[in-house]
Amino acid sequence: MTDCVLFATLFAVYAVLHVNTFTGPAGWQIFDLPNVLIETLILLTSSFACGLGVIALHNKSKFGVMLWFGVTFALGLIFLGFELNEFAGLIAAGDSWQTSAFLSAFFTLVGTHGLHIVIGLVWIGVMIGQVAWEGLTEGVTRRLTLLSLFWHFLDVIWIFIFTIVYLFGSLRI
Repeated sequence: MTDCVLFATLFAVYAVLHVNTFTGPAGWQIFDLPNVLIETLILLTSSFACGLGVIALHNKSKFGVMLWFGVTFALGLIFLGFELNEFAGLIAAGDSWQTSAFLSAFFTLVGTHGLHIVIGLVWIGVMIGQVAWEGLTEGVTRRLTLLSLFWHFLDVIWIFIFTIVYLFGSLRI
């Protein structure tokens, strides 16, 4: 629940500051929607793979769990690469978190989501190791279930980011 409160606060801050561009660019001037759409599809596909991992877990398939959580990990890593590339491109163009209140809120919101992706990737790596060494014990099963809820939560948050930040931010209003 703390993550819900955290992201609700960050969305509220973004909602207030998204029009405060000072002399910096607005969202419609810097957002690359085709790349963000690809990024979104990658993350949603990772959620699907995570769901297949949970199905494999319920079928007691150690190989299936490792395979599908491995695919989830790989897709999450690709998503993170897209996000870091976007940040690097913005910073290289002189549009950093220091440019305006809008960009400060943008980098904080999207960056916090990215940090959660990193935490999820570490968690996935640890759990794949636990499945390999311990098998599908009751404790491992419980932790994998919690991991899948966390990963799906990140997808839901991303859908809000995609809609509120990128889609609405691309409108010239």
